[in-house]
Amino acid sequence: MKSNIALIGFMGAGKSTAGKILAGKLKMEYIELDTQVEEKAGKTIADIFKYDGEPVFRSIESEAATEASRKDRAVISCGGGIVLNPSNIDCLKKNAVIIYLEAGPEVILQRVKGSAEIRPLLQSTNPARSIGELLKARRPLYEQAADIMIDTSGLRVNEVVNKIIAELPTYESINLKK
Repeated sequence: MKSNIALIGFMGAGKSTAGKILAGKLKMEYIELDTQVEEKAGKTIADIFKYDGEPVFRSIESEAATEASRKDRAVISCGGGIVLNPSNIDCLKKNAVIIYLEAGPEVILQRVKGSAEIRPLLQSTNPARSIGELLKARRPLYEQAADIMIDTSGLRVNEVVNKIIAELPTYESINLKK
């Protein structure tokens, strides 16, 4: 029986915001993989990308995913690129129901524009085009990895959390009991 929930999806889809609330409602540990990566590296994700490059970031991200997958009763909020390495998904799937939170490109752009967080992959002259290109490449990977898919585009965070909770019982191999 799986006891974890892993949230995947593009940046701005609501993984972190919904994940924290979901973990609280289900009385589960909350793990933010990006925070784990920063702690392991001793620097921000933006600095990892700038000084060490994306391959180093992805390597540390894989280590963090492996560690998180060993937890019991955790909601794991994954970075948007977690699906780029199939071994990350294989590792998470061993003990987690994987939920793909999706959102349209326009919604994502609006959400990330208002964020103070530096998004290294969107540091371009045309962030809307970058989002479109990245989404086109990643969407099939998200869909393939997902056990459950929820479109967050027109939903408030509590509606997203309630949809996740409503969908979990349809996934037979999850155990949400303490």
